[in-house]
Amino acid sequence: MPIDLAASESQSDELALLGLMQLVSPALPIGAFAFSQGLESAFELDWVRDEASLTEWLSGVLEDGLTRCELPVLARLYQAIGLGNNDTIAQWDEWLAATRETAELAAEDSRLGASLKRLLKSLDLMPSEDLQPPLLPTQAGYVTLFAYAAHTRCVSVRQTLLGFAWAWLENQLAVACKALPLGHTAAQRVIEQLRVELVSAIDQALALGDDELGPVLPGLALASALHETQYSRLFRS
Repeated sequence: MPIDLAASESQSDELALLGLMQLVSPALPIGAFAFSQGLESAFELDWVRDEASLTEWLSGVLEDGLTRCELPVLARLYQAIGLGNNDTIAQWDEWLAATRETAELAAEDSRLGASLKRLLKSLDLMPSEDLQPPLLPTQAGYVTLFAYAAHTRCVSVRQTLLGFAWAWLENQLAVACKALPLGHTAAQRVIEQLRVELVSAIDQALALGDDELGPVLPGLALASALHETQYSRLFRS
């Protein structure tokens, strides 16, 4: 019986898509819901108070943060994982760790990374521990583990970046719905305004050279630092 190659390729694409959906799902048990990435402090400082100011804040973080930092590095990590280049993987993992400007942001990245590593190990998806040298750093951060999981699931680079950005946006909106008088319909309006920006962010991230990388988010860093001593809070960052 002849093999339908088109059907086989379509099935592979669908499995990759399902793997991406699994990776970005809020149900993924890595504890992302416990972190706000400085957003809770922005609420406390009255920098973000409603739908309009939330949209502006998220747009700024996307443009000056993810587009210049996590997304382009995610693409580089994905490529290095495909090539088995452990030195490059370690280099970018360390670079990302160095960009975390507060103790809370650093802890968030390491804790989510450790949680994702445990999950991947329980699913028997981590690389063999017999590899010498090991493919991934022992205490790899969240972005590095995300890149590895996406590569293992055969998700394309572009879809990996889009999924990462989507997971970030969805988590930020979940934070806003818990801590602000912001309904789910308003959250959907924010998504509708930022959908095009997400796609544009992927285009920009993939076009940046190594010497153009680095977040420019002094407001977020200040909010995160102030959150460490905030008296009443719901989130760990």
